[in-house]
Amino acid sequence: MADQVVPHFQNTSGHDSIAIGARQFMCIGARPPFDHPHIFLDMGTENEIVCPYCSTLYKFDPTLGADESSPNDCNWTPEAA
Repeated sequence: MADQVVPHFQNTSGHDSIAIGARQFMCIGARPPFDHPHIFLDMGTENEIVCPYCSTLYKFDPTLGADESSPNDCNWTPEAA
């Protein structure tokens, strides 16, 4: 069983870009029920990546925690099944 949860981020508010503290994460687009397929994105050694579904630009910010975002309304926690 995994000991670490992959952070999830969303862009319901339509921000031009979102700073996040993780290089590997899931983009869900907007909050459910308006989300797109939840896709895993990996920046690798780069500092930014664009989601191919919603075109949100994610920028890595090492001052943020892995599950934190700026603006801070963009992180999302899935409900337990």
